[in-house]
Amino acid sequence: MAATGRKRSLERGGPQPRRWDDDPFTRRARRENYPARSIYKLQEIQKRTGVLRKGGRVLDLGCAPGSWLLFAAEAVGPEGRVVGVDLTPVSLALPAQVTTITADVLALAETPAGIPGAPFDAVLSDMAPATTGSRGVDAARSFRLCAAALAIARQLLKPGGAFVCKIFQGEDFKGFVDAVKAGFAEHRIFKPQSSRKASSEIYLIGKGKK
Repeated sequence: MAATGRKRSLERGGPQPRRWDDDPFTRRARRENYPARSIYKLQEIQKRTGVLRKGGRVLDLGCAPGSWLLFAAEAVGPEGRVVGVDLTPVSLALPAQVTTITADVLALAETPAGIPGAPFDAVLSDMAPATTGSRGVDAARSFRLCAAALAIARQLLKPGGAFVCKIFQGEDFKGFVDAVKAGFAEHRIFKPQSSRKASSEIYLIGKGKK
């Protein structure tokens, strides 16, 4: 499910550079017992858009190490269900309403019926590729993951459902925005305050799946 940042998936990256170890959101995540600072990105998205609801079913693509799983589980409550997918097994202790499977999201985009729990009220993707240092290459790899996430969302989201996807800005960005716009009643482009300023990541949010 993801690589650098909150998670590592499909095209794996190594540990976060040491220079980020003491950023304020990392320290806060440690204090609040979350495995990654990315929890605060989803927290901001939820506050702005309300994509998660009590009793809902949520699919978290690229779920390791588990911060978004924990937040989503709290948002949907014990009557909801959260399913996480990642190449890396999640070792975190998780609430009873959370299920994880170890799988390749790119492969599942071809056969999404292999994902349990559908249909979903929300599909989340914080996936990111292992970065190369080349902005163009990294953006192209990010787009590939985003396209897979959107393909899964098209097939497994309920009508009216929500889609949240991280993408690195590049030449494919506008085309991806247009694809989300075509499939959802409303869309929003959002950069959380908890995203690092130097990062080219941005979140595309679709609500009201057509």
